Amino acid sequence: MTPTQIVRRIGTTPRQRGSLAFSSCPDLFLLADGDFAVIGTDRTEDLEPVLPEDASRAAYERIVVITRETLLSALPDLLAL
Repeated sequence: MTPTQIVRRIGTTPRQRGSLAFSSCPDLFLLADGDFAVIGTDRTEDLEPVLPEDASRAAYERIVVITRETLLSALPDLLAL
């Protein structure tokens, strides 16, 4: 896969959401190719067995969990795209 550039963060920074550690916080980014990058907790093993019947993932895909607060803070930026 060809690397792409991060254009900007979507939503507020971890610090703005109250993170004190700054080292392991969920985050969302807009990429130059129009896709999104997500930093979150890999929960593939836990969640794959309970996916709805019409959902699946490829071997190279992971199920990543972010906090509700992270996603809701990104909503205004997402709606403005």
